[in-house]
Amino acid sequence: MGKFNKKKDGDLPAVSTASLPDIVFMLLFFFMTVTTMKDSSLMVQNTLPNASEVKKLEKKDRVLYVYVGKPTPQYQKVFGSEPKIQLNDKFASVSEVGPFILQERAKKPQELQNVLTTALKVDKGANMGLISDIKQELRKVNALKINYTTYEGDAFRNLQ
Repeated sequence: MGKFNKKKDGDLPAVSTASLPDIVFMLLFFFMTVTTMKDSSLMVQNTLPNASEVKKLEKKDRVLYVYVGKPTPQYQKVFGSEPKIQLNDKFASVSEVGPFILQERAKKPQELQNVLTTALKVDKGANMGLISDIKQELRKVNALKINYTTYEGDAFRNLQ
């Protein structure tokens, strides 16, 4: 029979760092694929109204946003305190809404161009006349699928 020798010092083996670069790059690629960049910064005050019947939009890539509200305090010196329209990162007039929708629609893939939704994020203090004018411009460019973005809640709280 052979003789077996036992190790007496009991040291732990060194941790292998050979797979560490693979793990780091895997995490890097994961965060690069799931991170989204912010499309635009909000230049208008946007306190959304409450509504009792709401439905969440499923596919965000099919939505074009139009913001309406009073300019934030840093922009009120230049643009005043009347409600303004914000398209992407600039203020616009009502007549610019139609060309903006056509331009954004052209950027989308062909199969998505007919299923785009225009989301109106309107401050609850905005004039309904301005919203009506925006809707008229959307009709001219055949953007008939409109969504009003709201918070879920009691609609009677909007009267306060």
